[in-house]
Amino acid sequence: MSILVIAEHDNAQLKGATYNVLAAAAKLGGDVHVLVMGQGAQAAADQAAKAQGVAKVLLADGASLAEGLAENASAQVLALASDYSHILFAATASGKNVAPRVAAKLDVAQISDIVSVDAPDTFQRPIYAGNAIATVQSGDAVKVITVRTTAFDGVAPEGGQAAVESVSPVDDSGLSSFVGRELAKSDRPELAGASAVVSGGRGMGSAENFKILEPLADKLGAALGASRAAVDSGYAPNDWQVGQTGKIVAPQLYVAVGISGAIQHLAGMKDSKVIVAINKDAEAPIFGVADYGLVADLFKAVPELTDAL
Repeated sequence: MSILVIAEHDNAQLKGATYNVLAAAAKLGGDVHVLVMGQGAQAAADQAAKAQGVAKVLLADGASLAEGLAENASAQVLALASDYSHILFAATASGKNVAPRVAAKLDVAQISDIVSVDAPDTFQRPIYAGNAIATVQSGDAVKVITVRTTAFDGVAPEGGQAAVESVSPVDDSGLSSFVGRELAKSDRPELAGASAVVSGGRGMGSAENFKILEPLADKLGAALGASRAAVDSGYAPNDWQVGQTGKIVAPQLYVAVGISGAIQHLAGMKDSKVIVAINKDAEAPIFGVADYGLVADLFKAVPELTDAL
């Protein structure tokens, strides 16, 4: 049994999500191979070769794969799929863009967002916004899986000595083309991979008020997040959104400020190791998942907390 993990990277280095997917792959019990697709991605492939548990790295390097277009990426995966029993993607925007195309072409059912591996054909995944866990068994010859990265501790980035093997890149499908990319730049950690997150909700009241969270985030070395209600109200950009329809996070510390705790938000952060909630409503659902709760006016409590750190 051989397992193919689709690496996420920026051509220069692997993204942390890849190490989490490798941890899930290791629980399947077969040889784990990593596919690195890109242009000028040798450095990322060399990094993948050092990851613990990797038996082989396949490097598909060509212009058609430079920008990670889903049509070309899925064709590259399909060109190799016959050699594998399992194909694993991170349940990120990129993985969710490519995996369904691969599953459809292989005529198999995609197994989405797994949080546990019970057996090579049996997995657990959350349903109903995480309020229930379904155990799913698949009889498909090839299992196409997306992995909820917050559910698996990443493998060690050092210790492996896998060989890097070049494979022929696929031709450009011509179905889509790369036009441009606008990247949000910040000195703060990336939200999905941050060890600490400070999030604000509708209780912040305005985009201007959101700024009172910045000194606290600076003290904690934290990323800034927001509830869907805060994003929909225009208080925060949508790439800050934490929740079922935003980013799924599980940092060591999650500070929820002015967030009531709607199920949509809880689905995206309740696996955090320590949850601190600040809300003036003592009956807010967020206190049901919080390890530490403070019933107080956030406009007084947050500056006082920041000063005390």
